[in-house]
Amino acid sequence: MEPHFELNEVTKKLPKHLHKFVVQQPYDEYTAQNQAVWRYVMRMNVDYLGKVAHDSYLEGLKKTGISVEKIPYMQGMNRILKEIGWAAVSVDGFIPPNAFMEFQAYNVLVIASDMRTIDHIEYTPAPDIIHEAAGHAPIIANPEYAEYLRRFGEIGAKAISSAKDYEMYEAIRLLSILKEDPNSTQKDIDEAQEKVEWLQDNMGELSEMAQIRNLHWWTVEYGLIGTLENPKIYGAGLLSSIGESKWCMKDEVKKVPYTLDAANVSFDITKPQPQLFVTPDFAHLSLVLEQFANKMAIRTGGLKGVEKLINSKNVGTIELSTGVQISGVFTNVITDENNKAIYVQTTGPTALANRDKELIGHGITYHAEGFGSPIGKLKGINIPIENMSPRDLKAYGIYEGEQVTLEFEGGIKVVGEVITGTRDLRGRILLISFENCMVTHGETLLFHPDWGIYDMAVGVEIVSAFAGSADVVSFGDVGKVSETKTHKIQYSESDKKLYSLYDKVREIRENGMVSEEKIQEIFKEVNTQFKNDWLLPLELLELAVLNNFSIKETLREYIENMKSNKSYTTLIENGLLLLENYQEV
Repeated sequence: MEPHFELNEVTKKLPKHLHKFVVQQPYDEYTAQNQAVWRYVMRMNVDYLGKVAHDSYLEGLKKTGISVEKIPYMQGMNRILKEIGWAAVSVDGFIPPNAFMEFQAYNVLVIASDMRTIDHIEYTPAPDIIHEAAGHAPIIANPEYAEYLRRFGEIGAKAISSAKDYEMYEAIRLLSILKEDPNSTQKDIDEAQEKVEWLQDNMGELSEMAQIRNLHWWTVEYGLIGTLENPKIYGAGLLSSIGESKWCMKDEVKKVPYTLDAANVSFDITKPQPQLFVTPDFAHLSLVLEQFANKMAIRTGGLKGVEKLINSKNVGTIELSTGVQISGVFTNVITDENNKAIYVQTTGPTALANRDKELIGHGITYHAEGFGSPIGKLKGINIPIENMSPRDLKAYGIYEGEQVTLEFEGGIKVVGEVITGTRDLRGRILLISFENCMVTHGETLLFHPDWGIYDMAVGVEIVSAFAGSADVVSFGDVGKVSETKTHKIQYSESDKKLYSLYDKVREIRENGMVSEEKIQEIFKEVNTQFKNDWLLPLELLELAVLNNFSIKETLREYIENMKSNKSYTTLIENGLLLLENYQEV
């Protein structure tokens, strides 16, 4: 089946299970006011962030093809992004953390396709195209940071979640959608807010995914770089928020050196951040990431790794010392008196792989009912099975057609007739298959001869455990798209009339067909019908000042009077200041 989005050299590498998260950019649904909001925010950002953002920001805007004047088309961005080895796809708001990380691992930036409303012009709890395109994209033009982002995605995609993480994801997604929709009721918002706060207080021990999301938040989203005394902004959340980009530089916001400790500092996505972390340079980000990865189950394995997978209740993978990989939903682990894993079990579809490639004949159709295998050395035998030569295997009776009893140090007993063995390219044995096989642990029956062929994975220890399947194609369409969809805002006839005026202003500005008569005509409608709109009068004033129309004084007085509404005061002042700066230039 053909994908529903444009493929290029980068996006064609995406595994198919990620395709379902990609949506068509709803460009025709952006209103003329949305376009004006984009222009206002971007002009503010370029003016202000040029002084306080990392040097890569302004240069990156040019490199990634992001215009100050209008919301970017995804296809246009992609034509330019591919020059730096990246791509962008449009998604519907927040997507599950593992999927988000996996896109990043493939050098693909996920861009929330919606656009913040004018009511959330300074900050929005929902991901939107300003945050993603104007926040994330410019900094990835820096090669060192881009590699950090890719590596973060690669490691983050393997982070093991807890069952509560997905519940938290859905709760935050719903809250952000409700807060961004002007038609939401306060009751719905309050209920959603209460659920998020309850979950935040009752998450228990942080999972790997929760910890790595914290690292992502305090670097990629809200990171500062440089010194504690004179930091610069590089985090997308700050680069895309005209409110927080100024707030974060104040002394009230505590600045803390960025270390591994940030993994345990949680955040509230619905509020401005009370403290921020400062990295001395981008190289330090990669150093901390590697420190965190060294503590993850993907590198430590063992009993704790299996227990994390059991707690996640999702498809995960363990890798044994031979390199054989078992992927499925892990439901049980048996331990010995030393608290070491001696038997693992999955329930439901399971796949076996080696080096991230499914072993032929060992996919989820064959292992549809689950899989179980002992781990460790044989009792009284110094040589592990994985290190036995063909002569050793024969000496211990482990060869085709032989009835054998294998008793492991942990007390697992396998009794059956050897059918065959499966080896890797280097000749190391990965699996031994038995028929008429009984597997027990004391009085506990683990496998009965009536259940068919018993395939035993070979390995002394669990060297790795991680989220997802070893072979990305083993489980087909894994992961699910949230059933909570971003609300399509319903506009009144009055809203549509206002947006048509915005459209007229944009048209005369872009076509150079400005006249004082047209400005007066539009202003008359604004003054009589849309007294609460502050952005359109600012755009009219800009045209009047740049063309030296006499109406500029009337417009300036009108806008000054609007400043009495505290909701607009700072926004209007910033707009007027920006206009002064442009005049001086």
